[in-house]
Amino acid sequence: MTTRTDSPSIITLFFKRLFDIVFSLLGLIGLSPVFLLIYLWIKFDSKGPAIFKQTRIGKNGKEFKIYKFRTMVVNAEKLGKQITVGNDQRITRSGKFLRKSKLDELPQLWNVLIGDMSFVGPRPEVPRYTALYNAEQKKVLTVRPGITDYASIKYRDENEILAKSDNPEKTYIEQIMVDKLKLNLKYIEEMSLWNDIKIIFRTLLKIVE
Repeated sequence: MTTRTDSPSIITLFFKRLFDIVFSLLGLIGLSPVFLLIYLWIKFDSKGPAIFKQTRIGKNGKEFKIYKFRTMVVNAEKLGKQITVGNDQRITRSGKFLRKSKLDELPQLWNVLIGDMSFVGPRPEVPRYTALYNAEQKKVLTVRPGITDYASIKYRDENEILAKSDNPEKTYIEQIMVDKLKLNLKYIEEMSLWNDIKIIFRTLLKIVE
């Protein structure tokens, strides 16, 4: 696949950022009761903080902390891989629902508001995996990462796919991640606010299916 060599226009980036600021702020305010209920559920369900922070790689290769509602036991990364497979035993009871409904991603509205992320853009990876990108794949780091994208829609059931593999991490690195990056480059080529809105609606439809 070939991608355009020019960057998204300044106008596209301006309106995309304006959209992110306005709707992330409205979301944080309007969904505050939901945040509180989820926070309390997690605290009652298992020991540990309700918010999970993890280092990801963002625009221009800059590290940032991504925020999620915690869906796994504390220190889950020390107990297994950085990918989840099938019915991962590290996932908590509340975590199963939060992952399925994607409500665990809500705290990323803060990441969007402060500029670490966008509503739509390539999903940010951990340093371990971005270190494997080739020169072409690194083009995904020229834009802000997002909460959703083409790859998020296609690989909605990624856990189940990996559960069928004898070597899930190898399958992720050599097959799924490679395909995701192709989709990320396609997104950058087609980037526009209207396209972002369509991807957001496609994501919401996928969640409620």
